[in-house]
Amino acid sequence: MTLTATTLPSARPALWGYAVFGGLLAMAGLPIYIHAPKFYVDEYAVSLAALGTVLFVLRGLDFVQDPALGWLAARLRGARAQAVAIAGVLMAVAMLALFAIPPVFAPLLWFALSLTVLFSAYSFLTICFYATGTARGVELGAGGHVRLAGWRETGALLGVCLAAAAPVALAGVLAHPFAGFALGFTMVAGLALWAMRAEWARLAVPRAPDMPALRLREIAADSTARRLLLIALVNALPVAITSTLFLFYAETVLQADGWEGPLLILLFLSAAASAPLWARLARQVGAKAALIAGMALAATSFVFVLALGPGDIMFFALICVVSGAGIGADLTLLPAIFARRMAELSPEAAQGFGVWAFVTKATLAIAAVIVFPVLDMSGFATGSENPDSAILALVLLYAALPSVLKLLALVLLALTPLTEK
Repeated sequence: MTLTATTLPSARPALWGYAVFGGLLAMAGLPIYIHAPKFYVDEYAVSLAALGTVLFVLRGLDFVQDPALGWLAARLRGARAQAVAIAGVLMAVAMLALFAIPPVFAPLLWFALSLTVLFSAYSFLTICFYATGTARGVELGAGGHVRLAGWRETGALLGVCLAAAAPVALAGVLAHPFAGFALGFTMVAGLALWAMRAEWARLAVPRAPDMPALRLREIAADSTARRLLLIALVNALPVAITSTLFLFYAETVLQADGWEGPLLILLFLSAAASAPLWARLARQVGAKAALIAGMALAATSFVFVLALGPGDIMFFALICVVSGAGIGADLTLLPAIFARRMAELSPEAAQGFGVWAFVTKATLAIAAVIVFPVLDMSGFATGSENPDSAILALVLLYAALPSVLKLLALVLLALTPLTEK
C-alpha cells in the first residue's frame, strides 16, 4: 500500500515548526564537536587524543543504539509526542551538564557521560523528526521532500549559526559564556517542542496490515539505500573534519586574532542562505544534479585553503562563503533524497533514520579519531608555538583530506541511479 495525501488528516499547519526543530537539533549536533573539545582542553586541560578516543568510543555505542532507537521510535509511534517531550528535556539537561555545571568528578568521564545522554536523546529526536518529515513530505505531493528539506535544513543551518555565534557573543557580557549558551539552548528546546507539538500525533498514521514498518534487513537489501548511506558517510566526513579543526586552523594557521567566531558564523550563514536556493534548483533540474553541483563547488573551494597563511583572513572569508554554499547543498538535498527513498520503501521510516542518525554521527567520531591523534603525533599544541611539521599536518588534514573525500563522494553519487519525482 502506498501512502498518499488522502491517507493523512487534512489539517496542514505551516512548515516553520520543522525549521525551529531542525535548528534545535543542529545546535546540539555539529557545534558540540566544534566547541566541546576545545572547551575541555582550555578549561580542564584534557588531552586532544583522550577526547578523540572518547568521541570514537561513544560512536561505537551508537552502532547498537541508533538502530535500536529507530525500532523504539517506530514502536512508540502512537505516543510519539510524549516520547519526544521526554527526550527533549533529557537533551537540555545534558547540555547544561556539559557546559554549565562544573564536573563533579574526572572531567573526561563527566564529558563522556554528558555526551552519552545528550547524543542518545539527540538520536531519538532526530529519528522521530525525520520519520515524521517523511510522512509530511509525501503529504505535500510532488517535490514535497525537497520543499520540506528547504525549511528543515535552513532552520538547521541557522541553528548552527546561532550555536557557533552564541559563545563568542556572550563572551563580552558573561563570565561563563558557554553556561549562557547552555541556558539559551534550554529555551530554544522549549520553543521547538511547542512548535512541533501537533505534528507528531497528526502524522503518526496507524499502519494497515499491508503497510509494515521498515526493518533493518529491508534497508540492507535495498541497493539504493545502501549506496545513499555510503555516500552520506563519505560526503559528511569532509564537513566533520573541517568543522572539528576549524577553530584550531583559524587560530594557528591564519592567526585570526579574534576572527575565528565571525568566520565560523560566516561559513554557516552562507550555508543557510544557500539552502532555499539549492531546494529551488533541485525542483528545476533534479535533486541529484543539484547535489553534484554543490559537492563540486565545495571540493573546489577546499583546495584553495592550501595556499593560505598568516593574515589571509579576507581570502579565507571568501572561501567560507563558497564552501558554505556547497555545505548548504549537502545538508538540504541528500537527506531529501534519502527520505524519498525511505518513503518508497515504507510509510514508517523510523528504522531507516536510525541508520541515518548513526551514519551522521559516525562521521564526526571518525573525524575526531583521525585528526586529534595525528595532530598529537605531529607535535601540535593549542595556544603555543608549533613546529612546521605540526602546522603542515593541520593544513593537510583541514584542506587536502576533505577535498579528496568530497571528490570520492561526488563520483559515488554520479554512479548511483536515482529516480526523480
